Amino acid sequence: MATEATPPTTPLAERFRGFLPVVVDVETGGFDAARHALLEAAAVLLDMDDEGRLRRGATVAVAVAPHPATVVEPAALTFTGIDPGDPERGALPESEALQTLFRPIRQAVRAAGCSRAVVVGHNAHFDLAFLNAAAARSGVKRNPFHPFSCLDTATLAALAFGHTVLARACERAGIPFDPAAAHRAAYDAERTADLFCLVVNRWRELGGWPPR
Repeated sequence: MATEATPPTTPLAERFRGFLPVVVDVETGGFDAARHALLEAAAVLLDMDDEGRLRRGATVAVAVAPHPATVVEPAALTFTGIDPGDPERGALPESEALQTLFRPIRQAVRAAGCSRAVVVGHNAHFDLAFLNAAAARSGVKRNPFHPFSCLDTATLAALAFGHTVLARACERAGIPFDPAAAHRAAYDAERTADLFCLVVNRWRELGGWPPR
């Protein structure tokens, strides 16, 4: 006889149906997840205080050496300012980089009493597609993220602040945003995390959570 899964045991798990929201940003060698290289990835863990307010936690960031089966478009490097051949990047092989990124996420999922993580991102399907493609390409098992569900801050920003561009949404939300630091995975993930936390907390303050 099948047994029911253990119910969520923490407020954070209860808030997101047993999923742990993890804010992700990737920098890539183009727009095609199956063909273009993953160059950087960052994940921001989230915490919830005793009052139910969401807040930004630790950031895990990795530089990734382009996988031999992928390509890098020059226009993408011009946009991001990343030099894949720069030895000071400390780039890891794709498999090792993903393991480094995924390990603390799996630990956070267990600590929060969640069943798995869910990607939060600005145009989140882009980030999720690149993580999934890289994990499959490099044979990385135990991907902590739900394979297709995600939470998109571009949509939330359009609802809350009337803008879908991350920099403009942060500006309207009162979140400092440095254009010179943008288009690097760790910086963009942290600003996206600040935006996500602000929207979730504001919804709670307005009486939208818990549901009546």
